[in-house]
Amino acid sequence: MRAPARLPAAFTPLHRGGSGEPLVLLHGFTDTWRTWELTLPALERRHDVLAPTLAGHAGGPPLDGELHMALLADEVERAMDAAGFETAHVAGNSLGGWVALQLAARGRARTVTALAPAGGWDEGDDSFREVLAHFTEMRMQLAPLFPHADAIAATEEGRRRAMRLIATNWDHIPAELVAHEIRGVVGCDGAEAMIALALREGWPVEAEKIACPVRVVWGTGDQVLPWPSAAARYRRDWLPHADWVVLDDVGHCPQLDVPLEAAQLIAGFTGA
Repeated sequence: MRAPARLPAAFTPLHRGGSGEPLVLLHGFTDTWRTWELTLPALERRHDVLAPTLAGHAGGPPLDGELHMALLADEVERAMDAAGFETAHVAGNSLGGWVALQLAARGRARTVTALAPAGGWDEGDDSFREVLAHFTEMRMQLAPLFPHADAIAATEEGRRRAMRLIATNWDHIPAELVAHEIRGVVGCDGAEAMIALALREGWPVEAEKIACPVRVVWGTGDQVLPWPSAAARYRRDWLPHADWVVLDDVGHCPQLDVPLEAAQLIAGFTGA
């Protein structure tokens, strides 16, 4: 399933703004850098923010060559190098949280704030297959709605339906950003290839190589990666000594759900 031809004009590869210590923001699966838009005013007062769109996602680099689990982190490192960031504080949501931990294992992160990072299902827990199937089904359902995204986001009920799986608090999210989120899901051309790769290889985390401070944030209202089952291996095996923050009644994307609190949790951990 390919996105409409006008998609590249509507999506950009990254955002850069603010001043201070470098901070990299990484979005989740089928999302774009704009998921961080509501947190940027607070974060850019304290940080030089780089928010790239991940490879294979709408506006991001294409998935060229052989696909492997390190590719997303490789592309983020290229963006960091181009920005002049040898190291940076890194915050990521969902898939982006997992990539943030990869960067930490490579020594590129000063701190990591991971918001509901992917890959934490317990061994033998096959519910991750349901999550991946959900993304496939969601993209199929949204594809015919692509031309109508603005009209859907213009109504209260349309915004509620569009945001219901990723945010429990959605009425403050601008209609234009909701429409962008809808189009971003459809425009994630690398989705099928990444889903197939994840089904084969999972989400390995080299926790023993992570030396920087890590904060993990999870909402109890997360319907994509439910708390606490989707965090099992992070809590027990990989990051038991991390700074754990649980947000009551917050959904999968705290940066959209409670943007001011999400920004405070990130900036408060970087120490900048």
